[in-house]
Formats: sequence, structure tokens, C-alpha cells
Amino acid sequence: MAIDEMSSSRVGYGYDVHPLVAGRALILGGVRITHELGLQGYSDADVLAHAVADAILGAAALGDLGGRFPTSDPQWRDADSLRMLAECAGAVREVGWDLANVDAVLVAQRPRLGGFVEAMRENLARALFVPVIAVSVKVKSPEGLGFEGEEKGMSARAVALLER
Repeated sequence: MAIDEMSSSRVGYGYDVHPLVAGRALILGGVRITHELGLQGYSDADVLAHAVADAILGAAALGDLGGRFPTSDPQWRDADSLRMLAECAGAVREVGWDLANVDAVLVAQRPRLGGFVEAMRENLARALFVPVIAVSVKVKSPEGLGFEGEEKGMSARAVALLER
């Protein structure tokens, strides 16, 4: 019996990291945030959306974001990560899974992001085709430690629960 036939739920984990650079917009959870630095990446570098996408893809055993949206394909240059997330959510649904919930953590020293959490949740929920109550976003300060604390980059982690 295949695991798909035995399992009524699956958990996936996603992680993403991007460096901070001048001259780029800072977009997190689909929210454009005024800051002197933005995240560098091939798409819009929305580290939060990327971690969530990898969590849902992983739970469904559908690979990862880089495999679906390769940097070798020019159509993904500066792409909207929420659009990419919506495509991933659609692929997960196509193979018979529903997203029960996602829990994400965004790690950044600056700017302070607490005031943006609800907008991020709403954007992610819309892209995932779920109610806002199914999406949790937390922001954490690294207290000056590591590459995030030194303001060299930002990272995000996410877990997702899929159900049949």
C-alpha cells in the first residue's frame, strides 16, 4: 500500500533565506515595506512566501520552489512570490491534499515587522485559498545574533499540515 493510501495527513517544513541589499524592494508576505534595504533574489525574494511554498510542496512530496520556478527560466525574473505560492497551492490541491494550516516564523533584526503581520496573514491566506485563521505568522528578532542580527539577510521557516 502506498503512503498516499495510508495517510490522511502530512506535515511539511520550509526554510528560505535571502541577503539584504540596497536598491531592492522589501516584500514580505506580499507586503511592500519601506526600508533602506530589500531582499536579493531572482523573483521578488519574498522569503516568507518562499518558506511557506516549500512547506506545502514538501508535505505533498512535490519537490521545492526552485524546481518549480528555476532561475534559468526568464519568466520568473522579479516574479510575484504570492503568485508562485498560489500555483504551488493549486498543485497541492490537484494531487488531493487540502491545507489545514501553516505556521511561519520570519527572522529579521530591522525593520520591526509586528505591525505588518495581519496583512501578511491575509495575503498568504488568499494565495493559499484558505481562511486567515489557518495562517499563522510570527516575527522574531535575532537580538543582534547571526547573519539576520547583523542585518546581512532575513530568513523564514514554516510548517504546513495537509489533510485528505
